[in-house]
Amino acid sequence: MGQLKVLVVDDESRMRKLVRDFLVKGGYYVVEAENGEEALDVFFQQNDIALVITDVMMPKMDGWQLCREIRQYSKVPIIMLTAKSDERDELMGFEMGVDEYISKPFSPKILVARVDAVLRRTMQTEEGKLEEGGIVVDRTAHRVTIDGGEIELSVKEFELLTYFMINKGVALSREKILNNVWNYDYFGDARTIDTHVKKLRSKMGAKGDCIKTIWGMGYKFEASV
Repeated sequence: MGQLKVLVVDDESRMRKLVRDFLVKGGYYVVEAENGEEALDVFFQQNDIALVITDVMMPKMDGWQLCREIRQYSKVPIIMLTAKSDERDELMGFEMGVDEYISKPFSPKILVARVDAVLRRTMQTEEGKLEEGGIVVDRTAHRVTIDGGEIELSVKEFELLTYFMINKGVALSREKILNNVWNYDYFGDARTIDTHVKKLRSKMGAKGDCIKTIWGMGYKFEASV
């Protein structure tokens, strides 16, 4: 994937070194910051950051505020690290535009794998084509194929599948899906999502199993090989 630059933000130098060492082994170039204010300076000075990994609890400017500031100007992927494992915090992070949310302690190898996956997803999105487990979504041509065969989807079914694939492996609440696929001004209820997911799964045949139900919350897309 080339020498992509990752910004690691954490007030603990030991944690930054741990993450940096594994990312460098994974082929990434790493720059560091010890708080949100310094991270913003680095981010705007270097302007070629491919991904940001940030802790939540930090002095001067925490991870939430850093995310808010970055999202005003950039869609760069953001991975948040936190000692908390509260689902509300996780949902708040996704609502703010965080791409992944990893609780400490974590495996550095898993973190690098997440970085690989997020950047791969981002690059596919920028190219206009998403591919996972034999499912190909061509956003430019507005066309979906499964194992080489084209399937016909409505506009909302197409947008829903695209959103699921962009967020592969991420647990998505019904509220988040409504806000992103139907937009914030939609006044329907969550049953709309369930109806569309049911139809989408049916049209996808065996691949419909890639859309997993998370009881009491929403859905998650996991591609099968």
